[in-house]
Amino acid sequence: MRVLLTGAAGFIGSHIHRAALDAGHEVVAVDLMLAAAHGSAAVPPPGVARLDVRDPDALDARLRGIDAVCHQAAVVGAGVSALDAPAYASHNDLGTAVLLAAMARAGCRHLVLASSMVVYGEGRYLDSKGDPAEPAPRTRADLEAGRFDPLGPDGEPLTWTPIDEDAPLRPRSLYAASKAAQEHYAAAWSAATGGTVTALRYHNVYGPDMPRDTPYSGVAAIFRSALEAGDAPRVFEDGTQARDFVHVRDIAAANLAALTQPLGPFTPLNIASGQPIAIADVAATLATAHRGKPPIVTGEYRSGDVRHIVASPERARRALDFRAAITPEQGLIEFASAPLRAVAATGAPTWR
Repeated sequence: MRVLLTGAAGFIGSHIHRAALDAGHEVVAVDLMLAAAHGSAAVPPPGVARLDVRDPDALDARLRGIDAVCHQAAVVGAGVSALDAPAYASHNDLGTAVLLAAMARAGCRHLVLASSMVVYGEGRYLDSKGDPAEPAPRTRADLEAGRFDPLGPDGEPLTWTPIDEDAPLRPRSLYAASKAAQEHYAAAWSAATGGTVTALRYHNVYGPDMPRDTPYSGVAAIFRSALEAGDAPRVFEDGTQARDFVHVRDIAAANLAALTQPLGPFTPLNIASGQPIAIADVAATLATAHRGKPPIVTGEYRSGDVRHIVASPERARRALDFRAAITPEQGLIEFASAPLRAVAATGAPTWR
């Protein structure tokens, strides 16, 4: 198969690139090499060409003879400031729209889209009777008082349960809004062209070559960076917030499966380990494996953070025969000493 891979020099893209080549695919690998992701003096690595997915002429040239597109290029992170909005809209949403139009011109009809769990906002909850319940937004007063779990109408804390792909999209950050928009553009493109889209909703991705601690990093990298500096990882809230951590090699495997097995017109799939873990346990596992200071549970909070978001990976298992091969415990112990990439990012990239 001849595949166009965008974002091929990034953390996830580089793992997909290697896995696709190892599987015998011909990969046309491209990346814009944004300074926020690669450093200000970065040049494309061997086998990767510099390309901006917002450039239709460059895309037209690269899409000739392509069987499928694996679209990883994006500005990532929760968004530090409202001023980041244009960067997310330009790189993520305009970039995806330009790519989809170029695919239509080239007659390329299969897209694997890097989406994210963040499109859901909060996860799924049950009330004290075991019935589905919608959590109200957590108030600043509750957070200040250390009441972190959302409450049901009866005033009792709600209990999280795994979320599936039929849940509504309720993005709560600028990044989440851009990922939801990518999905909407891709679904509309599928309806207009008869193409197929598999949107892989990644949960918390970690692993070798993850960017070091920046304002846009994942929590695993933030903990790792603290341990390398000789500091204790600082855990927000009470540390019991539940997440699903999925290793980047499993993410690459899911992308290869999605490339070779087109599904329906638009198919979203949770890509997760299926083994929930509390954030405090992530920090403790890394600290023990790194032989560093034990984590500190601070009780601090960040406005807009969701409390619990845990996935059901069942649909991906049925549709793609995909199962995560690396458990969070195994992967986090490896990650404690894995190489990280240095990135001198201080803010979102320019959007022009």
